[in-house]
Amino acid sequence: MLRHLIDTAVRGGLPPMAVRLQSSKTPGQGEGNKLNHPVKVANNADIPIVDYEDPDYLPLPEYPKKPNEPLDIKKQRLLYQSRKRGMLENDLLLSTFAAKYLKDLSGELTEQYDSLINGVTNDWDIYYWATNVKPTPPEHDNEIMRMLKEHVLNAGRESRIRQPNLY
Repeated sequence: MLRHLIDTAVRGGLPPMAVRLQSSKTPGQGEGNKLNHPVKVANNADIPIVDYEDPDYLPLPEYPKKPNEPLDIKKQRLLYQSRKRGMLENDLLLSTFAAKYLKDLSGELTEQYDSLINGVTNDWDIYYWATNVKPTPPEHDNEIMRMLKEHVLNAGRESRIRQPNLY
């Protein structure tokens, strides 16, 4: 992959930010170490570095709060977001939960649900908390999480092999 990046940079395929013209020159034929023309090389100094070895320094995106969003619009957004999580396990759990409970939730519970599914940066955390594999942190240990955990237990043995139809 690095070879591909360098080849692409030398051929001019990277944006100007990623490739910088070096002041060095390539050696000419028969002239020893004398340099004749400039060479384009990939320069990583302009590309931001993400240090995956130290997760405290990872850039975490923050979901923008929508304080004046009408409750019915918020519920429609949450219904969509419950269905499109990026991992099938949460798609099934959250879409069936939203189809069953979302329309009857109060404003406060809807806000808790919004905070749960949009405030957590790792969907596996939501899955592990809901299935009681990991303990739920205090900021998400609320009425919505209790309802979600009860939903996950599936006491009625409902079939949840596909997402429910939209209204």
